[in-house]
Amino acid sequence: MITKKEVIKLITEKIPGSQVFVENLKGNDHLQVTVIASEFNGLSLVKQHQLVYSALKEELASEAIHALALKTETPN
Repeated sequence: MITKKEVIKLITEKIPGSQVFVENLKGNDHLQVTVIASEFNGLSLVKQHQLVYSALKEELASEAIHALALKTETPN
């Protein structure tokens, strides 16, 4: 099981300055995550998502996170 705080910490360590919002969709292993980061400027949606997935690689592999609905944005 992984906590919201742990998910936020992992993503902000990989993408400093990002804003991360986490919601449990079902249990603690089905998550909806929104990441807002200036680092996404100029990156395709696929590259943005790959960056976030890389921050959660171990948690996804171990199925601490079983399902991840991901939304990425750049700040306005």
